[in-house]
Formats: sequence, C-alpha cells, structure tokens
Amino acid sequence: MPDQTSHKPAGEGLRADARENRERILRAAREAFAAQGIDVPVAAVARRAGVGVATLYRRFPTRDALVTEAFAEELTHCVSVLDEGLADPDPWRGFCSVIEQVCLMQSVDRGFTQAFLAEFPGQADFALERTRAEERLALLVRRAKEAGALREDFDLSDITLLLLANCGVTAGSGEEAAAASRRLTAYLLQSFRADRSTPLPPPASLRLGPVPMSGH
Repeated sequence: MPDQTSHKPAGEGLRADARENRERILRAAREAFAAQGIDVPVAAVARRAGVGVATLYRRFPTRDALVTEAFAEELTHCVSVLDEGLADPDPWRGFCSVIEQVCLMQSVDRGFTQAFLAEFPGQADFALERTRAEERLALLVRRAKEAGALREDFDLSDITLLLLANCGVTAGSGEEAAAASRRLTAYLLQSFRADRSTPLPPPASLRLGPVPMSGH
C-alpha cells in the first residue's frame, strides 16, 4: 500500500528570515541557471542572492540539492506538458505539441534541459519525477508510431539528438533564440513524419543523459 505519510513542503518550519533567504537563493539560482546553465559557480548564485556561501550551503548542502530544487517546478510542468500531449486524441498532434513546447522551454531557459538530462543520484524525488517524464515520452512516441504518423525508424534517442541540435541554435538570447528554435523544430518535425521517411543511418548511441551547454 502506498505510503500515506504527509511530507512538509521544502522550507516549511523555517524561521521567517531563513525562509526568506531560501527563497532569495532559489530565485537567484533560477535566474543564473536560465542565463548560463547549471554549471554557474555556487558563489555566483550566492552573490546574486545577496547572501554568503555558508548561508547558501546551510539551506542547500550540495549543488545537486540546489539545482534540483530550483528546477522542481519546471520538471513538474514538463510532466504536465507530456500528459496534455498524451491526452490529445490525435497522436501526431500531441507528439508535435510536446516537442515544440519542450524546445521552447529550452530556448528560454538554458539550464532546464541540462538539469532534466543530468544524473542526480542523491535526489530521489527529482529522479522519480524525471522517470515519469521519460515513461510518458516513450508512450508518446509509441502512440505516434502506432497511428502511422511517426516514422518507424524514429528512436527515443533521437529526442536527445533533437535537444543537442536545439541547444546549438539557442545560444543567442531572447526572441532571436526562440525564433531559431521554432524554425529548427519545424524542420525536424517534418522529417519525423512517416510519409516523408527515407532510410536513415542507425541511431546514435545517445541516451537521456547530460547535454552539454554552449558558452561554458
């Protein structure tokens, strides 16, 4: 039977000043990761938040804890995007919608995809949510193939290939990056269609693992 124990939200039970510091650190981390990726130094996050490094580490004892907490909402949103795609009665339209939205998220937040694809062994909640996302993504691909809309030789690793390509065109900023991402995504979605397919080389040995971010 599932564990029915209630868990306090992160940060609950802290003094008001400690809670405020925690929120400032998370805001600063989200801004820094969005602009520069998750490899930004922890000291830079602390400076942006206006706190000392020791204060940051009291709230978030490891970099992994900071990264996963900063992206918890985005990962939950990603799962909801996948759920919406699976709920679409048109499997191809659902697949396209998910790809478009995930690529747009990547274009406006340089840290999100890197965080999503990274390994965080000590962060069980984040790993569980990411596993849910991966399962939905696999189901989305399977539905589109079964409907005869997605080419049969499409491999789940092609999602990683797509994200790597999109990472390259989103190195700019603002609307320029978003426009480049939209155009690349449109090109790729056309090539994914079953009625446009010609034989491809074998899939690359890519998995849902770390994606390098440009600019580091």
